[in-house]
Amino acid sequence: MKSDFFTYQAQTSPHPLSLEISHAKGSFVYDTNNKKYLDFIAGVSANSLGHNHQKVIEAIKNQVDKYSHVMVYGEFIQKPQVQLCKALANTISTKEYAVYLTNSGTEATEGALKLAKRYTGKSEIIAAKNSYHGNTQGAMSVSGVEAQNQAFRPLVPGVKFINFNNELELDRITKNTAAVILETIQGGAGFIVPTNSYLQKVKLKCEAVGALLILDEIQSGIGRTGTFWGFENYQITPDIIVTGKGLGGGMPIGAFLASKEIMSCLADNPKLGHITTFGGHPVIAAAGLATINEIKKSNLIKETLRKEVLIRRLLQHPEIKEIRGKGLMLAAIVSSPEIASKIILECLEKGLILFWLLFEGKAIRITPPLTISDKEIKKGCQILLKAIEKVT
Repeated sequence: MKSDFFTYQAQTSPHPLSLEISHAKGSFVYDTNNKKYLDFIAGVSANSLGHNHQKVIEAIKNQVDKYSHVMVYGEFIQKPQVQLCKALANTISTKEYAVYLTNSGTEATEGALKLAKRYTGKSEIIAAKNSYHGNTQGAMSVSGVEAQNQAFRPLVPGVKFINFNNELELDRITKNTAAVILETIQGGAGFIVPTNSYLQKVKLKCEAVGALLILDEIQSGIGRTGTFWGFENYQITPDIIVTGKGLGGGMPIGAFLASKEIMSCLADNPKLGHITTFGGHPVIAAAGLATINEIKKSNLIKETLRKEVLIRRLLQHPEIKEIRGKGLMLAAIVSSPEIASKIILECLEKGLILFWLLFEGKAIRITPPLTISDKEIKKGCQILLKAIEKVT
């Protein structure tokens, strides 16, 4: 299988971890030698409820027995789609929202950008340096790391970049701006949280000039940061919300949300201006609904903050310079990228799955399932500390 993996499957990096998977359950992944790995990254923030959660599996099986794909998105009334859209819309208390379901977070970003341009009639987009919103052409165009982008230019024009958390640059948002797109918490840059009411100030500036605020909640949403949406921590509501990853309980999904007034402009002039064949797939939508229902009815959201405190308390070591992020979206920052890589690989050898962040080489990703137990957290942190001792 390993030989076929390298021969036939397109590679995304020169040196993939190439762990050969047998099965996964709860907070653990098992390889084909039946070695057990504690998963501290949850499929890169995607497996909100861990692996093979009973409620998600039941929802998938029940829907498969009824029907799978029957029609392109938005033409037939399909119960799982409607229920998921209603459940997501009901998480916003400020106004009536509509939801557009997609196959992934990056597709949701594309839809949000098109929606902002269509609604405002303007084309300029303001994004943040060191941001990441996905890998398709439009999403990459608003992702602010030239080392990633340069090989694929020309990208979509009309994008300007500002520094996240820098209030002095907000005057670059003008009446020519269709939208400002930001991650609520910058992910690839190292889990950078907004400070000094930054997001509120961006929103006020957008309102002053007639621009929309798009917040990328692909990682920070769905309960990961102590509230259902990450932006709730900062007392604002954006005009457009982008989500994905943790929404599907391990299944591929994305969505963008906006008020009924804003979203309605995608329905006409032109008709079919934004369409998808498999977005809102009924089986995936059923999994998403089960995930939301389980997160909302349980104590998992509140528990993320308590678990954050536990992780921060346990991970005390001179090599760990700081722990960034919020809730169960955390990054341990060490002294160098080389040390970070050695720690991650040593942990894998010891049965703990950690991972890198895209642009901050000194960061070690810690984004376990929301369902992870205290016992599992303690075990993982112990492995991590032992790995640090060994490689430093």
